[in-house]
Amino acid sequence: MQVPLWLALLVVGYLGVKLIRPPAWLIAVLLLGGFLLADSVLAPVIDSFLK
Repeated sequence: MQVPLWLALLVVGYLGVKLIRPPAWLIAVLLLGGFLLADSVLAPVIDSFLK
Protein backbone atom coordinates (compact mmCIF):
# COMPACT_ATOMS: atom_id res chain seq x y z
CA MET A 1 0.00 0.00 0.00
CA GLN A 2 1.45 3.34 -1.01
CA VAL A 3 0.25 6.49 0.69
CA PRO A 4 1.03 9.96 -0.71
CA LEU A 5 3.47 11.94 1.45
CA TRP A 6 1.08 14.86 1.83
CA LEU A 7 -1.63 12.57 3.18
CA ALA A 8 0.72 10.88 5.65
CA LEU A 9 1.96 14.27 6.90
CA LEU A 10 -1.59 15.53 7.23
CA VAL A 11 -2.66 12.50 9.29
CA VAL A 12 0.43 12.59 11.52
CA GLY A 13 0.05 16.34 12.04
CA TYR A 14 -3.63 16.04 12.88
CA LEU A 15 -3.05 13.21 15.36
CA GLY A 16 -0.12 15.04 16.92
CA VAL A 17 -2.17 18.18 17.50
CA LYS A 18 -5.12 16.22 18.87
CA LEU A 19 -3.11 13.97 21.19
CA ILE A 20 -0.28 16.25 22.38
CA ARG A 21 -2.12 19.61 22.18
CA PRO A 22 0.86 21.91 21.61
CA PRO A 23 0.29 25.68 21.79
CA ALA A 24 -0.75 27.39 18.56
CA TRP A 25 2.36 29.63 18.56
CA LEU A 26 4.62 26.57 18.58
CA ILE A 27 2.84 25.09 15.56
CA ALA A 28 3.13 28.41 13.72
CA VAL A 29 6.84 28.75 14.54
CA LEU A 30 7.62 25.22 13.38
CA LEU A 31 5.67 25.60 10.14
CA LEU A 32 7.08 29.04 9.32
CA GLY A 33 10.60 28.07 10.37
CA GLY A 34 10.54 24.93 8.24
CA PHE A 35 9.19 26.82 5.27
CA LEU A 36 11.84 29.54 5.57
CA LEU A 37 14.70 27.06 6.09
CA ALA A 38 13.64 24.98 3.10
CA ASP A 39 13.98 28.01 0.85
CA SER A 40 17.21 29.38 2.34
CA VAL A 41 20.89 28.94 1.50
CA LEU A 42 21.09 26.46 4.38
CA ALA A 43 18.82 23.97 2.59
CA PRO A 44 21.69 21.98 0.94
CA VAL A 45 23.50 21.74 4.29
CA ILE A 46 20.39 20.52 6.08
CA ASP A 47 19.65 18.09 3.24
CA SER A 48 23.12 16.55 3.36
CA PHE A 49 22.95 16.34 7.16
CA LEU A 50 19.61 14.51 7.09
CA LYS A 51 20.77 11.98 4.51
